[in-house]
Amino acid sequence: MKLGKAIQYMFAERAEGIRSLLDPEAMDVARFSIDSRNVQEGDVFFALSQPEYRNHGFNGDFEDATRYVPDAFERGALAAVVRYDRLEEHQALLEPYLRRLLLVDDVIGTIQRFAQSVFLDWDKPVAAITGSAGKTTAKELTAHILESDNRRVLKNEKNFNNGLGHPLTVLKLVADSNYDLAVLEMAMSSPMHEIAKLCEITPPDVAVVLNVLPVHIEHLGTIEAIRAAKAEIVQGMKPGGAAILNADDPRVASMVEFSRGETLTFGIRNRADISARDIEFSGFGKTRFRLTVPGSTAKVSFPLNGIHNVMNALAAAAVAHCFGLSAEAIAESLATAEPPPQRGEVIRFAEGFTIINDSYNSNPDALISMTRTLIEGSPDARRRIVVAGEMLELGDESRKMHFETGKSLADAGIDVLIAVRGDAEQLAEGARTAGKADVIFAPDADSAAPILSAMLREGDAVLVKGSRGVRCEKIIHYIADRFETLNENPQ
Repeated sequence: MKLGKAIQYMFAERAEGIRSLLDPEAMDVARFSIDSRNVQEGDVFFALSQPEYRNHGFNGDFEDATRYVPDAFERGALAAVVRYDRLEEHQALLEPYLRRLLLVDDVIGTIQRFAQSVFLDWDKPVAAITGSAGKTTAKELTAHILESDNRRVLKNEKNFNNGLGHPLTVLKLVADSNYDLAVLEMAMSSPMHEIAKLCEITPPDVAVVLNVLPVHIEHLGTIEAIRAAKAEIVQGMKPGGAAILNADDPRVASMVEFSRGETLTFGIRNRADISARDIEFSGFGKTRFRLTVPGSTAKVSFPLNGIHNVMNALAAAAVAHCFGLSAEAIAESLATAEPPPQRGEVIRFAEGFTIINDSYNSNPDALISMTRTLIEGSPDARRRIVVAGEMLELGDESRKMHFETGKSLADAGIDVLIAVRGDAEQLAEGARTAGKADVIFAPDADSAAPILSAMLREGDAVLVKGSRGVRCEKIIHYIADRFETLNENPQ
């Protein structure tokens, strides 16, 4: 894309700060970057700062990237997008580059408007997925099935599912527009209508809601507020599109009231359009069930674990059905699926123990579900060990929810609990109250890692899970550095 065209997209009718650029029509933009360390020749660098993050619902404190504008130009950037007020604050630093700065009121807002313009030009189908848990796995399964049908799929990388990562994903179309459709997860963590804004950028043809759980309740206040925020994906879909709703979650199923087109349901317990029956777990990575979609049915051999992942597979199957795939085609593709990194990966060690790496995130429902998966998948295990990190953003009820979850873990039949950091101390207390004697509390992941390492024995089955901020993946790395893995690249 010519830089001039990019400017037109970003600024619509106005182009303040652009007129001094040297012949923007002759400059080809290669990519768009928010990290000066990753800038390459021909990029446009977006310099983010705290005001954008705050105004777009990002929680926490962030570094002012304006100071890295010179670094971006040294690496070959064509231009940098900078806030007007940052220019005044960093005048001396930016003075040598004034002719190459694009000045705006809101850098993230500019990225979003730009992505919306690029998407409207591309104008191909979008399947959007949200939920309190399972978004990434459902997205990856959906993309995998559709790619197995020889379709080229644009999808979010890593956790690029919010008001910044989502438009950056869409901007990949500038360099390569030869995708057949997009599968995009949409996240929220504040009451600022984040999903509604993402739907403005890429209105979904198919809108999927997986579940509504007390995640981010610290910022939204109530479970009903979380439901309203998730429902924005259904309200934001194109007229005549398809809403795909979890029949087993009443808060999700009731979102049918917002659908402006077809509604399909998926589920296991309740009657649903897309369903799984005769579910069997015979070990880690060995799940079987009968898939039914409207008009066809097929047996599925599925290498992911747990009822929650069967539900993710059903959501993906529902999307695939909307795009014309039969149950047989979906089943064939699901047989070759793999879990995303740190989301239910099964790591086997030469010393004879197994670890389920589910360290990317956690909440009470997901922790209990994965613990049941651990138990069901290891009937012959010597011990079942759960390493459970603190579950963040649970609000005023956090300590109580940790305590009750700890009791549930003990009641499920685990042998050892290592609780990690903060309110996870209440996990430990709840487990002790329920009669689980082998309970250890570690103040952080760095101290939990050697505790687990010292106790591992042949025949052990271990689950490692915790909220992102607890960094429980450190425990996995510590173990993988000290024991021989049978996997190629454990995360």
